[in-house]
Amino acid sequence: MSIVREEIFVSVSRVQLSEHESEPVRLVNDTIYGVPGGVFASDVAKGMRVLQKLRAGITWLNTYHPTFNEAPWGGYKQSGIGRELGTYGLEAYLETKQININLNPRRLGWFSRL
Repeated sequence: MSIVREEIFVSVSRVQLSEHESEPVRLVNDTIYGVPGGVFASDVAKGMRVLQKLRAGITWLNTYHPTFNEAPWGGYKQSGIGRELGTYGLEAYLETKQININLNPRRLGWFSRL
């Protein structure tokens, strides 16, 4: 179905039931997109195993769509570029520079007496 394989930019939720962990992982990872994904499971350890295998930029366990400004937001694969929000989003706008300061200036001794 196209709703399984394409990004849908409307208020639609897709719910698929599965008996085995491998099926939802295969379905989610077999697309060129990878923004959100949610898993509902009575076994939290099983739900976490599935979430860890998903190629999705943001995931939820036993809920769907609460977000936090401190956490990175962004997709995998062909769903977005980089991350927004949190320190990951801030770092995208920065140019990092290394600065070294010698607080005890003296001859470095790299060369014989010059």
